[in-house]
Amino acid sequence: MIGKLKSLLLVSTAMLSVNTMANTTYTIDPTHTSVIATWNHFGFSNPTAAFSDVSGSITYDADKPSASTISVSIPVKTVDTFVPKLTDEFMAEAYFDVSTYPTATFESTKVTSTGENTYDVAGRLTIKGTTKLVVFKATLNGKGPHPMTQKAAIGFDASTTIKRSDFGIDQYVPNVSDEVTLTITTEAQAN
Repeated sequence: MIGKLKSLLLVSTAMLSVNTMANTTYTIDPTHTSVIATWNHFGFSNPTAAFSDVSGSITYDADKPSASTISVSIPVKTVDTFVPKLTDEFMAEAYFDVSTYPTATFESTKVTSTGENTYDVAGRLTIKGTTKLVVFKATLNGKGPHPMTQKAAIGFDASTTIKRSDFGIDQYVPNVSDEVTLTITTEAQAN
């Protein structure tokens, strides 16, 4: 009888543990998260700019993806175009107007599974005080104990294409493309 009770207790504990892990909140690791913007320059090249010190959280429910949520905050002042003069321009009013709008944000409104480990993440992207609905195409790269900390961890890549003019950033359009691809790669660990 005691053996059966112990077995039942172990099974119940394991099931509770699995159910708890089904909907877990993870904190984005800024040291392993990159936001990259890519655009076309006069039809000749596709330059990039990187944003760092990204913060936020991911609540992921593998059993019910629609219950998942994502919140991301990007300090725009961290932008690096790899061309110092252009980076300085990006800080100014004609571009990001960093002194007035220091942060860009994304808040998910809907997560939809589109295949094995792929998702459409719809939400509100706010840049320079303007909010637009966008959809990121996301891929779950990995989920499990992080080898360095042993904490539950998760990793995603996601991308979307926006029109920068929709956010009041239209310098040199159309010679420098209006369309900008935003790509995010992130690791996050459970709280």
